[in-house]
Amino acid sequence: MNKRRINISSGTKWEKIVGYSRAVRVGNMVEITGTVAVDEAGNAIGENNPYEQTRFILQKIEFYLEKAGAKLTDVVRTRIFVTDISKWEEIGKAHGEVFNQIRPVTSMLEVKALIESCYLVEIEATAILNKD
Repeated sequence: MNKRRINISSGTKWEKIVGYSRAVRVGNMVEITGTVAVDEAGNAIGENNPYEQTRFILQKIEFYLEKAGAKLTDVVRTRIFVTDISKWEEIGKAHGEVFNQIRPVTSMLEVKALIESCYLVEIEATAILNKD
């Protein structure tokens, strides 16, 4: 079984500073790092709108899953970090629009802050590619 490690970068400023990859694939497992609503130019998306930030983040996660050879249907876990848990329904609605049929396990946790104050949501994902 091939356990070769593949690191995938998005080129954000934080990757080199902190020393991490946007996605890592080892064998049939893909891990997507904590992802916020920032585009390729470094612009925050959906400022003050947790629903829009969540939608953008999940699209970004889907893009990097595909770069790693996975799909949203391979996702088995998401971890959602939010700065205001009272917005859980807006965030959950966007998550449910993507994962309602897939139904990965998930956690939604309130945190004091994210890397920049404009980010309200950060999401991680774990995917396992089915070898069937």
